[in-house]
Amino acid sequence: MTGRVVVIGDALIDEIRDEAGVREFVGGAGLNVAVGLSRLGVPASLIAMVGDDDAGEQIRAFLDEHDVDLLASPAEHGSSRAVSTRSPQGEPVYVFNEAAQNRRVAYGDAERAAIADAPMVVVSCFPFDDAQQTDMLIEATASASTPLAIDPNPRSGMLRDRAEFVRGFEKAASGALLVKVGEDDAQLLYGTPLDELRTKLGGLGVGAVLATYGAGGAAIDAGETTVSRGISDLPGRIVDTMGGGDAVLATTAALVRDRLPADAEEWDAVLSRAMDVAAATCRHEGALLRTPE
Repeated sequence: MTGRVVVIGDALIDEIRDEAGVREFVGGAGLNVAVGLSRLGVPASLIAMVGDDDAGEQIRAFLDEHDVDLLASPAEHGSSRAVSTRSPQGEPVYVFNEAAQNRRVAYGDAERAAIADAPMVVVSCFPFDDAQQTDMLIEATASASTPLAIDPNPRSGMLRDRAEFVRGFEKAASGALLVKVGEDDAQLLYGTPLDELRTKLGGLGVGAVLATYGAGGAAIDAGETTVSRGISDLPGRIVDTMGGGDAVLATTAALVRDRLPADAEEWDAVLSRAMDVAAATCRHEGALLRTPE
């Protein structure tokens, strides 16, 4: 296929508050992945809820700047916003506005055409605890037979029903080409170590499971093949971990969108590149994907 990779997820304004003051960045996991793909040279479209307000204008201008096509869903409560403070370890702690907590995605003719023409659909930070939204997602992607990559990316401030989220996520992930999960996801959704969740997802027929361990690196399980990598040691200090996981997903999706690697050597090359890009991203403030180059 020659179409753009389609990302379905969230788009919002990240408002960062810390000892340096208050700063705003355009963000959202779905938006970060779409922009990251574009920065890696992969044409991308984003299906997300964006309001007709000042925040929505910021989001649209940012996506235009990075050549990402926006297919905007109606936003009854305006555009989403996340206010983040920092833990002593530098991890972001989020509080979400009403719009973010009630985000929804619509699938009209334009959205369905983009999905049908896409080499891959990537889903990140999706409201899987909304059964109707989950069913709409599955129907829209299944009818187009488009390969699916999923990052559940749950946020405690947006999670309404944990058990329903797990059901929706597993329903959508069954048979997916790629699923990314992190340690926080495993604890928040399942209350189990990430290693156990990796095994469970393999049993759902996922083509490849990408597991991220923060400072502990990452691993990929693909059938009988498992590869792992520690965090990449690049020059400079880690400034901001926001966007690191999104950079890993965007890079991996960019490299496997045409086909999954055939052996451990190819998978190791994919994971190595993803970790290098994540390390570069974390050496700048904000979630914008950066490369070592």
